[in-house]
Amino acid sequence: MRKEKGASRLFISFMALAVLCESRVVKVPTGPLVRVEGQTVSIRCDVSEYEGPPEQDFEWTLVQEREINLVSTFDQMFTDASMKDRVNSGDIGITKLANNAVELTIKKARASDSATYRCSTPSTDSVIQGNYFAEVELKVIGDSLKVTPAISQPTVSEGESVNLQCNIKRSFSAYTSLSVTWSIRKGAAPLEELLTFGPDDQMKLGQNFAQRYADGELILGLSGGGNYGLNLKGLKPMDQGAYVCTGREWTRQPRGEKGWQKILERSEEMGNVSVTPLAQSLVVTLENNATLSVKDTLNLTCSVAAKGLLSLGMEVVWLVKGFTDSDNQRVLLHVGRDGQVLSGSELVGMSRIQPGTFRLLLPNLQPSDSGLYLCQVKFWLPQGTGGWYKAAEKTSDPIQVRVTQLEPDFKVGLTASKIPQFTDDPTELLCEVTDLLNMQDGRLAVTWSYANMPEDTSQTVTTIASSDYQGVLVPGDLYQQRLVNGLIAVTRSSLSTFSLQLLHIQDKDKGFYSCSVAAWTRGHQGDWNKAKELKSIPVEVQWSSKTPVLSVTAAQARGAMTGGSTFEMRCQVTGHNIQNPSYSVLIRYQETESGKSRKVLSLSADSILQLEEGIVPSRADSVALDKTRPLEYSFRLYGARVSDRGFYYCDVTAWTRDQSNTWNRGVSAESQKIQLAFADTGPVFNVSTYSDSTQVLPGETVKLKCIMSVQGATSNTGEVAYDVEWFQSPVQAMENGDVSLISMDHWGVVKKSRENGSSQYSIERTNRDTFVLTVHHIQDRDMGSYYCTAKLWHFSPDTRLWNEGQTLTSAPAFLAINLALWDSMKSPVLYGLGAALVVALLSIVLGFITSRCCFSRNPMHTPRSKLMEMEMD
Repeated sequence: MRKEKGASRLFISFMALAVLCESRVVKVPTGPLVRVEGQTVSIRCDVSEYEGPPEQDFEWTLVQEREINLVSTFDQMFTDASMKDRVNSGDIGITKLANNAVELTIKKARASDSATYRCSTPSTDSVIQGNYFAEVELKVIGDSLKVTPAISQPTVSEGESVNLQCNIKRSFSAYTSLSVTWSIRKGAAPLEELLTFGPDDQMKLGQNFAQRYADGELILGLSGGGNYGLNLKGLKPMDQGAYVCTGREWTRQPRGEKGWQKILERSEEMGNVSVTPLAQSLVVTLENNATLSVKDTLNLTCSVAAKGLLSLGMEVVWLVKGFTDSDNQRVLLHVGRDGQVLSGSELVGMSRIQPGTFRLLLPNLQPSDSGLYLCQVKFWLPQGTGGWYKAAEKTSDPIQVRVTQLEPDFKVGLTASKIPQFTDDPTELLCEVTDLLNMQDGRLAVTWSYANMPEDTSQTVTTIASSDYQGVLVPGDLYQQRLVNGLIAVTRSSLSTFSLQLLHIQDKDKGFYSCSVAAWTRGHQGDWNKAKELKSIPVEVQWSSKTPVLSVTAAQARGAMTGGSTFEMRCQVTGHNIQNPSYSVLIRYQETESGKSRKVLSLSADSILQLEEGIVPSRADSVALDKTRPLEYSFRLYGARVSDRGFYYCDVTAWTRDQSNTWNRGVSAESQKIQLAFADTGPVFNVSTYSDSTQVLPGETVKLKCIMSVQGATSNTGEVAYDVEWFQSPVQAMENGDVSLISMDHWGVVKKSRENGSSQYSIERTNRDTFVLTVHHIQDRDMGSYYCTAKLWHFSPDTRLWNEGQTLTSAPAFLAINLALWDSMKSPVLYGLGAALVVALLSIVLGFITSRCCFSRNPMHTPRSKLMEMEMD
């Protein structure tokens, strides 16, 4: 039976839910709503899924023992008489939030307002369906929240703890929860939250205290009965301030929303907590001054007084410094809070007599141990879970410790074993230490100095070099290069004798020399300390030297009268009081006598010729500088230009070599100025012809030369060029006039005008000023006068253009051919040769015939010679 009823109820509920999903729905917050008396209460009411106009009306009714009409959006007479005064005064009102939403407001809730509130909406639907009202319960509780704070100790020392107690009570606990918050206010700064506990036992940490909570420095104590405690451990000066305890009462959010809604809050100031820094309670003292002897043991006691001494970690540092403010402070011994030695010498020891007393032992004292001794203590406090932080640092007042000893005693003497007679001579000074006492295992160091004047007048003292107690040589700034090059040597010939050698002394080395000897002794830490220093009496190094004299005389050897000619200047050098000099010569040029000097050409002491910036590279072949004699130098300028006009002179410098074969600059001198001046008339030239033969035979080859002579332009720089043309005046055709044979322009292009028979013409340029005409296979028609014409072209360096000049014609050269002699002798010679040949042949034939005919008639007859006849006679 029960099962059937349950099933029917489930069916009815399902049907009702289906109807509600499709019909009017009126909603109010899920109750109960808990509010505090005197606070403002707001209850919202919404309607949805309705028909009719968009704007809906609402009615609020209070349901206690009976229903009491409160307010309505459409009926001003709806309010019950018992509520009219509160509605008219505005204490109770209704506010339209939207067409389908209103809010009931009670500005100051009363305990009597605890009831059920119903929100109703009149029907505007065509069919009545759904719910037309909703109810919510309101509970108004009294303001019963009380916060009672307490501080365990308002004044604490750094590192101690404080307990912050906060008691919170209330009279009503249903539907609400409590939270407690501890905060601190430092001066005028806003409250800074330490920790919040609740509601729902939740805990929230302040931003700057999360790590301290993790380190165990914040401990929350819950003893029940509304008692909340917060223990703050390891207080620091920054924890000083006014602490505040805040209690809050919370209720659940309406409509089943998660979280809590604050309904009440109380804050009470717990009071100020003062944290005394540890440094204020610290006292570090050291014993009185002490005077000890060498080899004694130094015994110092450092006493420490502080509050809570046993809980402190102490780090002890022993310091020592010299008696003057400029002396550096050094660490003698450093012992950590765990007793381990962090730094210091093994010879120094420290022991802890009692919790606040430390003893230093320094055996075998040396004079270098004298100074001001201090005891520095660093205090550490525990922090969190096993950690430490440095809370303070205190240093005792210094005490004086003096260690007396007989200081080393000695004398210093300086002598010159080698005195220079001239510049570049070797020089040696000996610094001797005598009567040396109380040195034990000490060492000596020497410093050599130079002064240009004696000590009793104003002088400039310069350090030449020093040899420290380890024998390390330290050159002076001005003598470093000479020491590196071996020109100065600092040596130690014995334990007490030091020497300074200047292998090639210079005039600048004249002056007063001295040596300073320092005795060094060893300290505890193995360091060396200067015990005593003595300076010798200065020794003067001087010699008579003559001032070098150099003079230069310039003379003009060849003057350039016109442009293009050669200018030559010779400089004679004369030197006195200079040892084995070599000279460098620099040719200088000035456009005007007082104008700016410009370098042209130089010849170094090693005879290296160098073109200077005053001459362009293209004119490198136009200048020459030679050493013509041991003390004479010749400068030549070829192809002088207008821009070369000005004043030239020689700048000569004497150089000498030192021991390292390095040139040292000596005196310099300049010659008088030699002027290069000529009138700029432009180039002038002449044309002439020349033939290597005037009598030729037919068929031979002859050469005719056209020669130009130029003045006013350089002959080897290509500043002039020519257009050359050859002409002939034939003997057999005078009426036809001169005939052009061949030509060559200034670009080298050849044009032929005549070539007939077996004769031909060619032209060639053998040099810039000579053009040769060659006539091949001479004929009778080639006899006559030959001449050439030349047009001058001049190149301007300023405009970089060729300028056309005048045209000149040479004198004629006559070419003769031996034609008449040959014509007159040709026929007789041929006839004579022919006749002679015929007569010879006839004579031979006639003789042969006669001999055969006459002597053949008497064969017995033997001819007798004339010799036989003479013998018979």
